[in-house]
Amino acid sequence: MIRKYLVLVLVLSCILALGNRSAYAAPIPSRGPGATLLVTGMQSGSGSTIGPDGALYVTEGAAGRVLRVNPETGRVSTFASGLPKWLPILGMGGAMDVAFIGQTAYVLVTLVGSDWGGSDVVGIYRVDGPQSFTVIADIGQWSIDNPPPPTTSYDTPTGVQYAMQPYRGGFLVNDAHHNRFLKVGLDGRITQLFQFGDIVNTGLALKGNTIYIAEAGPIPHLPQNGKIVSFREGSNTTTQVAAGAPLLVDVEFGPSRSLYGLAQGFWNGPYEGTPADPNIGSLVKVNDDGTFNVIVAGLNQPTSLEFIENTAYVVTLTGEIWKIACVSDTPHCEDY
Repeated sequence: MIRKYLVLVLVLSCILALGNRSAYAAPIPSRGPGATLLVTGMQSGSGSTIGPDGALYVTEGAAGRVLRVNPETGRVSTFASGLPKWLPILGMGGAMDVAFIGQTAYVLVTLVGSDWGGSDVVGIYRVDGPQSFTVIADIGQWSIDNPPPPTTSYDTPTGVQYAMQPYRGGFLVNDAHHNRFLKVGLDGRITQLFQFGDIVNTGLALKGNTIYIAEAGPIPHLPQNGKIVSFREGSNTTTQVAAGAPLLVDVEFGPSRSLYGLAQGFWNGPYEGTPADPNIGSLVKVNDDGTFNVIVAGLNQPTSLEFIENTAYVVTLTGEIWKIACVSDTPHCEDY
């Protein structure tokens, strides 16, 4: 059963991470390929994607924006603004993730509904212009009308939608609070594909018809509960791909179609609501035996991972983007 304080944990993770930016000077991530700080100074950092133009797009929930980042120079420009900002009482949510279908961008917006004192729609917004949007799916209202089963304990009727991925002309959406997996059409139709137990499903990735899910695991986010699992639409079971990364928040395919995960690190809080310790996040690679190999350690509360060829881009809660060159076993990586 989902712990009652799941939302509070996620909220305080963001608040404490952002509030402690000056207290914890982020060291250079270590134990792997060269990492450089590409972007700093964003008000927040959450989801990301690679756009059709090859640029990195990042959601900034605190400001209600989507930023466009040049992956080579780190130059940041505002792609879209005027989205619902996160609520001050929460310090997280708002624009949570971004994805493209063709040339059109869509933004996943969460924790802005009336259940937390907000007045905006929880769902997927289509970007019509730099300051113009259309809600194509009201996931919050659907969640209220279709609550999770009685075995699921929750505090937020509209859910906490964490990540989305384009899929068959629509989107797949992870709800980390209701512990379920949704399929959302561009016509607004929403269906549930999978109801999980207390696993806190976060990031997701696709390979053909197989869906890969990152699991943070319930409090206290023990390493053995940090898993990547896979399944296909219509299946009622999942297959464990790898386990052993503490507080997994994302999963992506990288160079040579190898599978990678992004872990915030060990949760060592004295009480429910504290985040993973600063500067102990990691980029990990899935081994053939279902374990993880640490590629880069020392990341400061990472949230999202993208790849452009052999280079990884990691977004953090504290508003930074790290560029990790040559995440691959291919020749000439020693030149980096």
